[in-house]
Amino acid sequence: MARLRFAPEGWLFIIPFVILAAAALLIQWYIAAIIFSAIAAFLINFFRDPHRAGSERHVDVLSPADGTVVQIKDVADGSVWPGLTKQVSIFMSVFDVHVNRAPISGKIVHYRYIPGRKLAAMVEKSSTENEQNLVVITDHRGATVAFKQIAGLLARRIVFDKKEGDEVVRGERVGMIKFGSRVDVFLPPDVKLSVGMRDKVKVALTVLAEIGEHAE
Repeated sequence: MARLRFAPEGWLFIIPFVILAAAALLIQWYIAAIIFSAIAAFLINFFRDPHRAGSERHVDVLSPADGTVVQIKDVADGSVWPGLTKQVSIFMSVFDVHVNRAPISGKIVHYRYIPGRKLAAMVEKSSTENEQNLVVITDHRGATVAFKQIAGLLARRIVFDKKEGDEVVRGERVGMIKFGSRVDVFLPPDVKLSVGMRDKVKVALTVLAEIGEHAE
């Protein structure tokens, strides 16, 4: 049986509640022990980081997040990155895995942190107004995909483990967003989408789209 993995960022939250639950149980404060145990169980579930091994086809764009597809739309060329005009937005509830993974293999050609608001992640304007990270990856064929890690109403911190210039592998962990949040994925106009509105997607498992072959 595979060992359950956790995002290392979670221990700072989990351990205090485990200690509080044990202390409350020791002094027979049973109601407090139940409450602290429930919070610890929620945090353990929230910060899980399951091993995922999705498609290895170079044309497949894997979902960088767990969640529900809440928006599919066209955006103006250059509004996010030149040549990317298709947006797929994924809402991550507090019950989803919040570790983010690379949607394609390639080089991070652009990374930018953008300060902003804490609007509810379901709101469309959170894509442009909320605190966020913008990450752009280009593969060896010249295909480019971008994604935004967007803070939501409850999100307190966006974590990104890589930097501009780093090489990443499809499905590799690149960061996480702590608590409710959203990830927007930006694709070329000629992609073949594999998901629809309200679809549930799994990080590094679900294929969001196929990018057409590019000249070598």
